[in-house]
Amino acid sequence: QVQLVESGGGLVQAGGSLRLSCKASGNILAINAMAWHRQAPGKQRELVASITRGGSAAYADSVKGRFTISRDNAKNTVYLQMNSLKPEDTDVYYCNAGRVLTTSGFVRDYWGQGAQVTVSS
Repeated sequence: QVQLVESGGGLVQAGGSLRLSCKASGNILAINAMAWHRQAPGKQRELVASITRGGSAAYADSVKGRFTISRDNAKNTVYLQMNSLKPEDTDVYYCNAGRVLTTSGFVRDYWGQGAQVTVSS
Protein backbone atom coordinates (compact mmCIF):
# COMPACT_ATOMS: atom_id res chain seq x y z
CA GLN A 1 0.00 0.00 0.00
CA VAL A 2 1.15 3.54 -0.75
CA GLN A 3 0.73 6.48 1.60
CA LEU A 4 1.37 10.18 1.05
CA VAL A 5 2.07 12.24 4.14
CA GLU A 6 2.11 16.02 3.94
CA SER A 7 3.74 18.43 6.36
CA GLY A 8 4.62 22.09 6.64
CA GLY A 9 1.25 23.78 6.62
CA GLY A 10 0.29 26.45 9.12
CA LEU A 11 -0.58 30.07 9.73
CA VAL A 12 1.47 32.89 8.24
CA GLN A 13 1.02 36.59 7.66
CA ALA A 14 0.56 37.99 4.18
CA GLY A 15 3.92 38.35 2.46
CA GLY A 16 5.38 35.44 4.40
CA SER A 17 6.59 32.03 3.28
CA LEU A 18 5.82 28.39 3.93
CA ARG A 19 7.26 25.16 2.60
CA LEU A 20 5.10 22.09 2.14
CA SER A 21 6.56 18.59 1.93
CA CYS A 22 4.92 15.36 0.82
CA LYS A 23 6.61 12.00 1.22
CA ALA A 24 5.31 8.89 -0.50
CA SER A 25 6.01 5.56 1.15
CA GLY A 26 5.12 1.94 0.50
CA ASN A 27 5.87 -0.62 -2.19
CA ILE A 28 6.87 2.00 -4.74
CA LEU A 29 8.92 1.26 -7.82
CA ALA A 30 8.39 4.56 -9.63
CA ILE A 31 6.29 7.70 -9.54
CA ASN A 32 5.48 9.63 -12.70
CA ALA A 33 4.31 13.20 -12.17
CA MET A 34 3.74 14.71 -8.73
CA ALA A 35 1.61 17.73 -8.02
CA TRP A 36 0.04 20.03 -5.49
CA HIS A 37 -3.63 20.93 -5.61
CA ARG A 38 -5.66 23.14 -3.32
CA GLN A 39 -9.30 23.35 -2.34
CA ALA A 40 -11.40 25.74 -0.32
CA PRO A 41 -14.72 24.68 1.24
CA GLY A 42 -17.45 24.60 -1.36
CA LYS A 43 -15.05 25.06 -4.25
CA GLN A 44 -13.51 22.74 -6.81
CA ARG A 45 -10.03 21.40 -6.25
CA GLU A 46 -7.56 23.26 -8.45
CA LEU A 47 -4.10 22.36 -9.67
CA VAL A 48 -1.42 24.62 -8.19
CA ALA A 49 1.77 23.11 -9.59
CA SER A 50 3.03 19.88 -11.10
CA ILE A 51 6.42 18.38 -11.82
CA THR A 52 7.45 15.47 -14.02
CA ARG A 53 9.87 12.78 -12.99
CA GLY A 54 12.49 14.58 -15.07
CA GLY A 55 11.92 17.86 -13.24
CA SER A 56 9.81 19.87 -15.69
CA ALA A 57 7.44 22.09 -13.71
CA ALA A 58 4.19 23.85 -14.52
CA TYR A 59 2.22 26.36 -12.45
CA ALA A 60 -1.20 27.91 -12.20
CA ASP A 61 -1.17 31.53 -13.31
CA SER A 62 -2.19 32.64 -9.83
CA VAL A 63 1.03 31.34 -8.25
CA LYS A 64 3.63 31.85 -11.01
CA GLY A 65 6.65 33.70 -9.73
CA ARG A 66 5.71 33.06 -6.08
CA PHE A 67 5.60 29.27 -5.70
CA THR A 68 8.27 26.73 -6.63
CA ILE A 69 7.70 22.99 -6.89
CA SER A 70 10.59 20.53 -6.63
CA ARG A 71 11.06 16.83 -5.97
CA ASP A 72 13.62 14.34 -4.73
CA ASN A 73 13.07 11.10 -6.64
CA ALA A 74 15.37 9.12 -4.36
CA LYS A 75 13.21 10.08 -1.37
CA ASN A 76 9.86 9.95 -3.24
CA THR A 77 9.22 13.43 -1.91
CA VAL A 78 7.78 16.56 -3.48
CA TYR A 79 8.03 20.07 -2.08
CA LEU A 80 6.18 23.34 -2.57
CA GLN A 81 7.99 26.51 -1.58
CA MET A 82 5.43 29.28 -1.22
CA ASN A 83 6.68 32.88 -1.05
CA SER A 84 4.87 36.22 -1.01
CA LEU A 85 1.77 34.51 0.31
CA LYS A 86 -1.59 36.24 -0.03
CA PRO A 87 -4.83 35.77 1.94
CA GLU A 88 -6.37 34.25 -1.19
CA ASP A 89 -3.82 31.43 -0.98
CA THR A 90 -5.65 30.18 2.12
CA ASP A 91 -6.78 26.64 1.35
CA VAL A 92 -6.23 22.99 2.11
CA TYR A 93 -3.30 21.83 -0.02
CA TYR A 94 -3.28 18.25 -1.31
CA CYS A 95 -0.33 16.30 -2.62
CA ASN A 96 -0.87 13.99 -5.60
CA ALA A 97 1.38 11.23 -6.93
CA GLY A 98 0.44 10.25 -10.46
CA ARG A 99 0.77 6.84 -12.10
CA VAL A 100 2.56 5.21 -9.20
CA LEU A 101 3.97 1.80 -10.07
CA THR A 102 4.15 -0.57 -7.11
CA THR A 103 5.74 -3.97 -6.62
CA SER A 104 2.31 -5.53 -7.10
CA GLY A 105 2.41 -4.37 -10.70
CA PHE A 106 -0.53 -1.98 -10.38
CA VAL A 107 -0.45 1.65 -11.53
CA ARG A 108 -2.71 4.26 -9.98
CA ASP A 109 -2.84 7.74 -8.52
CA TYR A 110 -2.62 8.53 -4.81
CA TRP A 111 -3.58 11.55 -2.71
CA GLY A 112 -2.37 12.93 0.60
CA GLN A 113 -4.67 13.83 3.47
CA GLY A 114 -4.30 17.59 3.00
CA ALA A 115 -2.42 20.35 4.80
CA GLN A 116 -4.11 23.56 5.92
CA VAL A 117 -2.45 26.80 4.84
CA THR A 118 -3.87 29.99 6.32
CA VAL A 119 -2.62 33.44 5.33
CA SER A 120 -3.73 36.34 7.47
CA SER A 121 -3.98 39.89 6.16
